[in-house]
Amino acid sequence: MTKTIKLQTPLTDEDVSKLSIGDKVLISGTIYTGRDAAHKRLVELVEAGKELPFDIKGQIIYYVGPAPAPPGKPIGSAGPTTSYRMDPYAPALMDVGLKGMIGKGPRNQAVIDSMKKNQAVYFAAIGGAAVVVAKAITAAKVIAYEDLGTEAIRELKVKNFPCIVANDIYGNDIYQEGVKKYKIET
Repeated sequence: MTKTIKLQTPLTDEDVSKLSIGDKVLISGTIYTGRDAAHKRLVELVEAGKELPFDIKGQIIYYVGPAPAPPGKPIGSAGPTTSYRMDPYAPALMDVGLKGMIGKGPRNQAVIDSMKKNQAVYFAAIGGAAVVVAKAITAAKVIAYEDLGTEAIRELKVKNFPCIVANDIYGNDIYQEGVKKYKIET
């Protein structure tokens, strides 16, 4: 049975242990943005034993390259990007404390295994509804890699950011379960 759960960042092991695939989640607090170019740089820092531009422990990274902010708004449209492009980098970031990722589309087995190992979760955001998602973002500022433009790392303040648990810490995958559940036999 799915439920709606309110989460406050940073996430704890206890927070993520209560989540199951299909749960509706409303996230409040601080989350960070990052896409492939930023992830590559973050993992290079981890591999070199250097400090990251933000404390990643318990945090969530949202895979987004937001549109410029219109007048009077903290951010423009902010829909999720396809997550598999971050799959080569996600396990290294979970190993140093990342607890959640937000994006769209399925993850590879190495990422799912790393979520189990590190007690991290993957949330699916509403694809195609970037303006709706942006309404949950109350503040945004670039904190690293400004040279990447829209792909720079941003710190976002969010209130009731809507998403669904796509992968939980137990290895369950909504993309696989959904296919099994709704497959039409011919």
